[in-house]
Formats: sequence, C-alpha cells, structure tokens
Amino acid sequence: MKHKSLFISCLLTLATALGSINASAQVTYKDYLRADAVMSYSDHVYSAAVNANWLGDSHYFWYQNHEKDGDFFYLVNADTGKKYKASAKRDLAKYLPKKPAGLADMLLGEAPNGAPQWGRFNRNSGGTLKSPDGKWEAYVKDNNVYIASTANPRVEYALTMDGNDKLRYDQRSLSWSPDSRKIATVKVSEVEERRIPLIESAPATQKQPILQWRDYAKPGDVLPTSVPVLFDVESRTQIPLETALYENQFSLRLTGWRADSRAFTFEFNERGHQRYIVGEVNANNGAITHLADEQTKTFIYYNNNFRRDINDGAEMLWISERDGWRHIYLHDNKGQIKQQITKGEWVVRNVNYVDQENRVIYFTASGLVAGEDPYNLHYCRIGFDGKGFEDLTPENGNHSAKFSADRKYFVDVYSRPDCPPVSVLKRTADGSTVAQLEKCDVSDLVAKGWSMPEVFCAKGRDGKTDIWGNIHRPSNFDPNKSYPVIEMIYAGPHGHHVEKNFKPANHLITKVAELGFIVVSIDGMGTCDRSKAFHDVCWKNLKDAGFPDRIAWMKSAAEKYPYMDIERVGIYGWSAGGQNAMAALLFHNDFYKAAVALCGCHDNRMDKIWWNEQWMGFPLDESYSASSNVDNAHLLKGKLLLINGELDDNVDPTSTLQVVAALMKANKNFEQLYLPGKTHSLGGPFELHKIYDHFVHYLLNQPVPEWE
Repeated sequence: MKHKSLFISCLLTLATALGSINASAQVTYKDYLRADAVMSYSDHVYSAAVNANWLGDSHYFWYQNHEKDGDFFYLVNADTGKKYKASAKRDLAKYLPKKPAGLADMLLGEAPNGAPQWGRFNRNSGGTLKSPDGKWEAYVKDNNVYIASTANPRVEYALTMDGNDKLRYDQRSLSWSPDSRKIATVKVSEVEERRIPLIESAPATQKQPILQWRDYAKPGDVLPTSVPVLFDVESRTQIPLETALYENQFSLRLTGWRADSRAFTFEFNERGHQRYIVGEVNANNGAITHLADEQTKTFIYYNNNFRRDINDGAEMLWISERDGWRHIYLHDNKGQIKQQITKGEWVVRNVNYVDQENRVIYFTASGLVAGEDPYNLHYCRIGFDGKGFEDLTPENGNHSAKFSADRKYFVDVYSRPDCPPVSVLKRTADGSTVAQLEKCDVSDLVAKGWSMPEVFCAKGRDGKTDIWGNIHRPSNFDPNKSYPVIEMIYAGPHGHHVEKNFKPANHLITKVAELGFIVVSIDGMGTCDRSKAFHDVCWKNLKDAGFPDRIAWMKSAAEKYPYMDIERVGIYGWSAGGQNAMAALLFHNDFYKAAVALCGCHDNRMDKIWWNEQWMGFPLDESYSASSNVDNAHLLKGKLLLINGELDDNVDPTSTLQVVAALMKANKNFEQLYLPGKTHSLGGPFELHKIYDHFVHYLLNQPVPEWE
C-alpha cells in the first residue's frame, strides 16, 4: 500500500506539472504575426492626449483629435475655454478674431511676414569671428590665434606662437568680450584617440566586405585637455590664468561673457565625475572664482545639471544633490549659497522657466505625493526665497504641459499606464481649470479583450523602499491559468526606464506578452530620479542593476497574483539592458531561467568612456572586473541567447564576441546571433521573432513554430 500511494502521488505530481505546461495553447506562427500587429491598438483609442499648438502670442491654440466618427480639428480660446470644431484645419480660421493680424496665417502653417529669418553667425567664409565693434576679426591659423584689422586685413597680429600639431587653440571656442577688448578661447592638448574597426560583411554597393573605422574612446584612455585662455586685444598679449587644477579633466567648455565684459565663465567636469566646477574668469587680472564647486565621493550626474545666471551673474540658480535630493539653490557671485530654494524628500526634475523680474521659478518635480508613483512629473512654481511653492498639476498622474507665450495659460495632459490621458486647459496664476478639453476613450479596446497594464508597487531589498513597476498581461488573459513571467530590463543609471504614460501597446513589451506571458518592467535601485542614495547603489557596481529589488518585487506580485509562475522567469533587454539580461543568468540564476541579451555592453572597459566612467569611476580598478559578464562568464546557468550587430558603433561589437570567447572557454552552452549590416538598433521583426522563439521554447516548454 505504501508503494501504491507513492506511485499515485508521483502520477498526481506529473499530471500537475503537465497541466501547468499545457495551460497555454500551442503557439503558432500566426500568433507571432498577431503579436507583431498589437501596435494597431492605437487605432481604437479615441480623444488621446491633446497636442496644443499655440498661435503666436495669442491665447488661441488648435489641436487635432481622433474620434470614432473621424479626425477633427479644434480651435480653443483660452480666455473663455470655448471650443470650435471643424473637419479641416483651414475651416477654423473663420473663428479667429480679425486682430491681431497673422493668426490665420499661423493656423494655416504660413509665416505672417514671409519666410523665417534665421540667425546668422558673425563668421565670414574664411572662418573669422568679427568683434562686436566691427574693427577686428579673430581666427585660428596654423593652430595659433590671430587678429586682423577689418579696415586693412593685411594688418595681422599673432596672439600666440606655441600652437602645433599636438597643441592648438580652438576656433570654435573663440569668443569676443562685448566691449571688443578681450578674446577668450580654450587651448587644447591633443591625444591620438582610439578607433574601433567595424566590418560591413554584406554591403549593398559591392561584393567584398568594407572595413569602417569609428573614433571611440574607452574607459581609462588618455583624453585631450582644454584649458581657458584670455587675450587683451589692445596690448596684444595673453593674460596669465592659473589652470593647473583643471588639467585632470573629463571636459571643460566656455559658457559665455558677462554683458559688461568684466568676466567670462566656464564649466569643468573632473575626470572621474566626482567634481564639477562653474568658474568665472576676471577679464582684467585672470583671477578665477568658483561660482559652484560640487564634490562627491561617488559621482555627479552632470547630464542633469541646471544653471541660470541672474542679472548678468550677480546671482546664479544651480541644481545640486548636496542634501541627498535634487534641489534648486541660489548662489551669490562668490560661490556662496544664499538660499536653498526647494527642499524635501522629493526631486526637482527640470527647470522650465525663470521669471527673473518677479523672482519666480517654474519647474517639474516628482515624488511630491506620498503613495503616488514617485516618478510622476508635476509642474510647480516657487519664489527665489523658497516661499510660495505651488503644485499647478496636483492630479495623480504623469503630467505634460504646454504654455501660452505669456505663460498665462497652459494645456495640461496627464495619464498613467493604467489611466488613459485627460487633457485640461488651466490658468497659470492659480492652476485652476478653464475647461476640460478631452478625456481618452478606450472602450473599443476593452471590448476587443485588451488588457490594461497595471502599476504595481512593492518593497525593495531593504524592506522599506518602495519599488515601482508595471505588469503587462496578454489580451486573452485568464487568471485561472499559470503564466511564465518575463522581465524587460533596462537598468542604465542615466534615467528611470519604466513607462509612466498611458500607451495602448509598447513595441518591446506588449508583443512578447501577447504570446502568453506576464511581462514586467521595474525601476530598481541604482537608477536616477529618486534620492541620491537610491542612485548611488550603481556606483562601481553596475552588476547590481537593482536585481535584489526586482526579485523582491516579482515575489510580492506573485503572492498577490498566483497565476504569475516565478519558477519560470525570463529576462531580456537591449544595450545596458543586454548587459543586465546576461548578468541575471550569472549572478541571479537561481531565479532567472532564460535570457536574451541584445547589443549588450558586457564589459564596461570595452564600452564608450563617457557612460561607463560616469558610474564605474576612474582610474579603473577591480570593480570593472567584478561587474564584467566576460570575467564572470563561467558562472552561467540557464538558457542564454546573445544578439548583436556587426556595425554597432554605440556598443563595440567585440564586447559580445569577448563574452562568446569566455563562454566557449568555460564550456558553457548558449546561442548567438551575429547580424550582418545591423547597428545598435535591434528591434525589427526578425530579432523579435527570435526572442519569441527563445521564450516559447524555454519558458512555455513548447516546440518553436515554423516561420512561414
């Protein structure tokens, strides 16, 4: 009896397993084509986000609207909120006031005063830069700076004589002081930049392959250095500057003269991205004042910097994470902080407009509201003194605004992945609503079985921090079935990457879900737009990629939704996401079972310098090896597919080939697609079908359908 009971128990276990495997219908190539077609969902979405087109300085704007009865055009008077409807845009002109003149021309797409006049550079065909008073021209010849009289071009003076093939003065940086008495530029010490070879194996123009070369600096490479230089035109001499501090640099650029010619400014990013300086050079004596001097033990995310000089440099608005959150500060002209303008456990995302006269700042922020997705953008304002803060867009959603020219009105569109767009006309003075313009209608989509994404929040690795992501289900979703879970990953620290707006379909996510998977996207620790500490998790540790948070998030989701089978978890991603996808099978292969890594940066020493040194630091150390998919390839478990293109000049293709060599050396089984003629853009039908194949085979446990 004991053996019989054991036998029955085994049969039941086997039946349960087979039931789970067979819960999904057999996937066919027609299912692939159906998945490919999901982007047509947008055809069944009506009255989506309003794209307001303001007419010049007026309070009128127009927009086009896709409705069940067709496409229509609307003209809106912001002062009254009244809407006018027409079948053609030109028919809206009759609703415009006769004055001011030119509104109808703007509506019809014609410039009221003829063709637009584009700004002109004050350089002539010889590449010279004319002084504001018109008396002199400055230029670089034989790598040296020269000036010549406009009255007599043969009267030429050399301001430098030390220029050569390895040291040059930069023509593009030449800048006259407004009073025409001084010239600023940068002196560049050149180096020979690394180049990478790319083989175009099947060119359209000839039978034989073509060798291409790309300039491509990598982490640890020697870089050119640029330092500011200053010339006195009247004495035709160089004013000495103390620039030794700025020679250990990633970059330095000039940022303009003061209107009264007393000084010019520059911005300096130290090599390693741990110090960033805004400098002001005194035009009379060459003394340099640091208007901002940001220093950190990890990294300064300089791509998110903001600076605005106030009253010709008497003050400066500057964004810093010095208190652990990204906020706006007011500096004086000596570099001292006069006022921390914004404050709190939330982040300023961008400054949109500065009203210097009234000393008011308009900006976007996120993380303002407890319980709301902390990445949602809200439009706010505040005074230079830190008073009068107001959220002009308090509705729960991710906001996008377009303001009238005088900023008295704005069109606010807000949505979430689980909330179709709402478009509202508002007054800037108090954020009050003038009129609701449109509310998106997705009823036809719902009737067709479409499944709206779900915004989901769970605690991260520390059991305290909220981690946010989206859950995507197939259109024929059945909660009584069991579904493999696949994560679409991109953990690049330069942003957050989960969609925050409503979309009826996502090209890289919905198509995969449609084949019978639950697809998730998550922003784990190590990405930006949260606290500095949240971001710093990536420092010298790109292999982390927020995986402990992602895994905790999926386990929480599976507790709530038992149909999410986290014994069958896959992962895929592009570029940095390709690095992450493979890393899942190296460092977290007890959870992830199958991965597709497309155009991945698999070793941060092999990729472009500006991105990798930002997060991994300089000089190079053992952390690069610790995060390397190449050096850790021997840890591979699970089913891996590598895809990259031979002409990828974003991520060096040899990064993937070195992974292949390491996997072969470790005797690991894997699959590889090396695509002729393909660049970094890999998302076409062929590549997607290979992704479908991989997950159908290894997660649905089904034979791959024949491609018809």
